[in-house]
Amino acid sequence: MKRDASKRKTLNRRTKTVELRHLGTEKTNSASIDLDRKSALEIARIINAEDANVAAAVKGALRQIAQAIELIAAALSQGGRLIYVGTGTSGRIAALDAVECPPTFDVNPRMVQFIIAGGPKALEAAVEADEDSRELGRKEIAKKKPTKKDVVIGIAASGRTPFTIAAIKYARAHGAKTVAVVCNPHSTLGKAAHVAIVADVGAEVVAGSTRMKAGTAQKMILNMLSTGAMTRLGYVYGNLMVNLHTKNEKLAERGVGILEEAVGLNHAAARKLLAAAGGRVPLALVMSKAGVSRAHAAAALKASQGQVRRAIALAKPK
Repeated sequence: MKRDASKRKTLNRRTKTVELRHLGTEKTNSASIDLDRKSALEIARIINAEDANVAAAVKGALRQIAQAIELIAAALSQGGRLIYVGTGTSGRIAALDAVECPPTFDVNPRMVQFIIAGGPKALEAAVEADEDSRELGRKEIAKKKPTKKDVVIGIAASGRTPFTIAAIKYARAHGAKTVAVVCNPHSTLGKAAHVAIVADVGAEVVAGSTRMKAGTAQKMILNMLSTGAMTRLGYVYGNLMVNLHTKNEKLAERGVGILEEAVGLNHAAARKLLAAAGGRVPLALVMSKAGVSRAHAAAALKASQGQVRRAIALAKPK
């Protein structure tokens, strides 16, 4: 019995190795043959030429990306969450997007969260063994208690990472909408999710190093998903990042620039308006656009959940 089980495990490992070799992201790239014999400039040119293909690969998935944006926006508008799940490079890219949402859009950190195999320590050191654990994937997503209000997004270049697949299956079974972001078609992860976003970037310059083109594609897609959803929810005014916190000199100057652009003030007047609003750009915008007091503008922003355009409409005298 034990010998049979051992044979099955060995066979499964061999099968997975063969499957891995057949993935586009694992193949050898003919454009970078003899890379180690190239000059620095030649290496840069080869990588740059390959990177130029990434946007086209992402473009092929725009319909699925748009579908996912609508799912996320609908979930967040009902008090749900966007939860990213990934391992290794994919997990680190997911973590970056999640932690950038609060300072960019002034949303609660609870709104966009991430799970990475190995936990926070995996952000600075590889914890690769955890990637193969379905049990850990289920355990980590179970801690988040996903419901029908949530969207859970699994990110894996190969589309075959056990940790991420298990997490997506668990989330889906508990009512959450699920999305896969992968770089190989017909993947197990893609089939497990409601929506499969496939950016088929092909072979990497360094064979199998999916932190390169695959990682770039994943970063582009997550940028689209979070920015698209937040824009649909009204956390962007025009194309301006109005919900920033002016916590340092650079951000304060950016806030003044936004007011100059959005309200049509000169630099001095914009700075004065921002000061009158206590350094809060959304508050300054509502005060100016609606022609109301700071208190009235603050009430409108609270009623509109921080959505500037809605707040302006609410604050304007009837």
